[in-house]
Amino acid sequence: MKAAVLTEYNKVEWLDVKKPTCKPGEVLIEVTYGCICGSDQHIHKGEFHPRTKTPMIMGHEFGGLVVEVANGVEGWAVGDKVAPDPIIWCGKCPACLKGHYPACTSLKLIGIDSDGGFAQFISLPPSMLYKVPANIPDEHVALVEVLSIGCHAKNRANVKEGDTIVIWGSGKVGLCILEAVRTVTDNTVFMVDILESRLAIGPKYYKNVIAINASKENPVERIKAETEGKGVDIAFEAVGHAHDIDGLINPVRGCIQSVCGGGTVCVLGLGNEPAPIVFKELIWKEAKIVSSRVSHGEFAEAIEHLKNGRFKPEALISQILHGSQTQRGFEILDENPAENIKILLDFRSDGMN
Repeated sequence: MKAAVLTEYNKVEWLDVKKPTCKPGEVLIEVTYGCICGSDQHIHKGEFHPRTKTPMIMGHEFGGLVVEVANGVEGWAVGDKVAPDPIIWCGKCPACLKGHYPACTSLKLIGIDSDGGFAQFISLPPSMLYKVPANIPDEHVALVEVLSIGCHAKNRANVKEGDTIVIWGSGKVGLCILEAVRTVTDNTVFMVDILESRLAIGPKYYKNVIAINASKENPVERIKAETEGKGVDIAFEAVGHAHDIDGLINPVRGCIQSVCGGGTVCVLGLGNEPAPIVFKELIWKEAKIVSSRVSHGEFAEAIEHLKNGRFKPEALISQILHGSQTQRGFEILDENPAENIKILLDFRSDGMN
């Protein structure tokens, strides 16, 4: 089969590799589409080393079709459309024993800690698979993983009907949070970023979304003005690696200042930079900070929203390239990140004919 192989950091090649066999207790999946994730970009640059080693096949956001079922595996049939959940919990650490699997101390993902879905075929156990209705396009199946992250964040923050929201960061994760919260509340959602092209996406697809360019106006002051001084019920921080700009408030602190009394701040960004926080600003409001990482079974919720048309996956897709152009996909994201949210990779043929 063909696969997009990271042969060395910053270099992906479209190579012939050994096609996996359908292992006992597993099903063989023909990959249809994969998605380049922000984590993939870090892996591509070598920033996950030594956790990742070359050569390797990346890809933890993908979908496919079952083409073979091992003897004894029940409930699965050739032709089933599937979205693999790439997360592998240990089941033994204190977090796992509490059933809090996203906090597993040795959490692993296919496509990071083992070869993933940027290939034509992959063999996986059914426990990692979610069935997808036939009416959901293959392109959208590849988005289930990242949409489930938005759903998990929404659930961690306990978004309720009528809540007002601010999402700091209008990139991949921020837009998925917008999709998720819009399944619960129709009230105002503020989107904060410094890139106009990204800020334009939310209002294009959803009503009652107010875009705020933090490089042109003070987001906290604007939010207070729009909410009659109250602030929002819930603030999400999905910036990650924040740019340090003179006069621009740190996203986490901005979230704290933006929430109302008794509000909630949900932090998702995985930046390495320390976030300056004045805790009395949180304490005065008796607000709370929660965090959100990966997902916890929200694949089923994301699939249901796709099935019923409550998500707008087209808002996330910037370009579709063939799997043989995977290297070019990474280059595009590096060259023009402002104009590209999700690049999908088509693995349905070898692209070399």
